[in-house]
Amino acid sequence: MKEKKDSIYNLYFADEDCTIPCTIHFSHRKSISIQIKEDATVHVRVPFYTSLGSAQRFIEEKREWIRVNHEKVLSRLADNAERALSPAEQKQAEILKKRFLNAAKAYFPRRCAELQRLTGGYYAKISIRNQKTRWGSCSQTGTLSFNYRLMMAPPAVIDYVIVHELCHLTHMNHSDAFWKKVAGVMPDYAAHRRWLREHGHELTEAHYLLSLM
Repeated sequence: MKEKKDSIYNLYFADEDCTIPCTIHFSHRKSISIQIKEDATVHVRVPFYTSLGSAQRFIEEKREWIRVNHEKVLSRLADNAERALSPAEQKQAEILKKRFLNAAKAYFPRRCAELQRLTGGYYAKISIRNQKTRWGSCSQTGTLSFNYRLMMAPPAVIDYVIVHELCHLTHMNHSDAFWKKVAGVMPDYAAHRRWLREHGHELTEAHYLLSLM
């Protein structure tokens, strides 16, 4: 029988607007397994006779397990990067954290007010948080929350997250109407969304310091 090529299935989480790529490997094995490597890549190994559709359905069935354990690996990566810093660098990282937090508290309210003129909608307040994987959220009561670590991202990426959450004030879902509204304000949003998916794990003080060396 002809060998099947590896395939990538993008597991999408609408509530966090994030995608976890899962590589499907077809091999001469009798069972299905999932492995999340230390670089946070997800690998699903299935018997060669398994159909692609069946493999994808299996991934969907395990989506919560993948989400939880993928976040654990991302947390370990961030912790390992921090431990790689010297005591002096760790102090620098703490100083940077405070600066980024203060900058976020000043920046997001101003930028949200500017971009709201384009998106419409009404928000009650803005909250700045520190989360491992979530970049922004919009509550039913109109509270917009943003991850302070976005201050280490390119300005256009920050704008994408703000526009995304502002559009949720009108559409509390990820429907076609929602994405059409996002595109109406930011036609190239997909590029910024992709950047965040590929580089979001680098938005830490430790990585910021190491990139300067």
